[in-house]
Amino acid sequence: EEPVLLAELKPGRPQRYDWKSSCETWSVAFSPDGAWFAWSQGHCVVKLIPWPLGEAELCKTSERKSRGGKAEARSCGGAKEKTLECGQIVWGLAFSAWPAAEEGDTDPTCALGLPCLVLATGLNDGQIKVWEVQTGHLLFSLVGHQDVVRDLSFAPNGSPILVSASRDKTLRVWDLSRDGRSLQGWRQVQVLVGHVQWVYCCSISPDCSMLCSAAGEKSALLWSMRSYTLIRRLEGHQSSVVSCDFSPDSALLVTASYDACVIMWDPYTGEQLRTLRHVPLHSTVDYSSDIHSSSLRSVCFSPEGLYLATVADDRLLRIWALELRSPVAFAPMTNGLCCIYFPHGGFIATGTRDGHVQFWTAPRVLSSLKHLCRKALRTFLTTYQVLALPIPRKLKEFLTYRTF
Repeated sequence: EEPVLLAELKPGRPQRYDWKSSCETWSVAFSPDGAWFAWSQGHCVVKLIPWPLGEAELCKTSERKSRGGKAEARSCGGAKEKTLECGQIVWGLAFSAWPAAEEGDTDPTCALGLPCLVLATGLNDGQIKVWEVQTGHLLFSLVGHQDVVRDLSFAPNGSPILVSASRDKTLRVWDLSRDGRSLQGWRQVQVLVGHVQWVYCCSISPDCSMLCSAAGEKSALLWSMRSYTLIRRLEGHQSSVVSCDFSPDSALLVTASYDACVIMWDPYTGEQLRTLRHVPLHSTVDYSSDIHSSSLRSVCFSPEGLYLATVADDRLLRIWALELRSPVAFAPMTNGLCCIYFPHGGFIATGTRDGHVQFWTAPRVLSSLKHLCRKALRTFLTTYQVLALPIPRKLKEFLTYRTF
């Protein structure tokens, strides 16, 4: 079943910022519970939209124009849509739950005893601004990077650890817990140095044991989130790696490159399990003038871990099934830059160069009992631990995703 365009959100009239301000949607994000959606709509602005929305409401939202950026335009179940004026081009977005304030806290950022949702924004000047979602208030800024903060990733286990990736060729690890705050600001746990080009993307594994980073290089780097040391270089691409993502059970890692390929890795062993090649569809676009027209921009796993979505410069959104080497569905889109699945599945959000966001239907799947068991086991067992189990070889191959 081909993806169907459910709705499209468009930015309002461009605001009067510095002429360098761009209108690209470089990042889109859903909060972990699916209650909020954020998109960097260009012109130094981030839109925060309460979720879920019906298709009709989405269409209304897409037609509504911004009135200067500060108005809270629409309410949904008590939550209101907000516009965050960041003052700089926004490149990266990441949601996380903020720890509840404790009794005796002299400067609580949230209501006493209640956690709140925060959104981190990576900016053009190297700053990271962290906002409280419910109120739209700026909580604090993180300063340290010397160039654009291209991507952000919070630890998926709810711990207040944030990783930032920058054009200054470093990754920085921040402790945003209350214990991590001092008179000098929030504690920078580690600076990870190893890339020689701009860092485009960072992704923390769901079990919080590993970090993958992709830069303008032919290899991706895999780091330990326990010791903050380099585990290995993942070498196999023929051009710059620009995007990466872990499967929900942390057993697989995918990397996307300008070489028009997605490589699926076993992050524990560094083994290449599969390569997905983006073959041009000549009926869709003329490729004669651009040999790089299938260059990838983004890749992401579906919430249950059975599908992948990719966005490439050939103006297509592709959906791949884990077991197959060819896409199971296509959708035509223009100038796509990023993609992400809704946390509960069912649709995909994509961002484009003209500042738009599009929402597409995605295959809904009922996971087999076999896959659910594999996912449950691989959540806490590494590849080496599976291989050491006294079980049949074919079962080991299935549990380590060697039976595609």
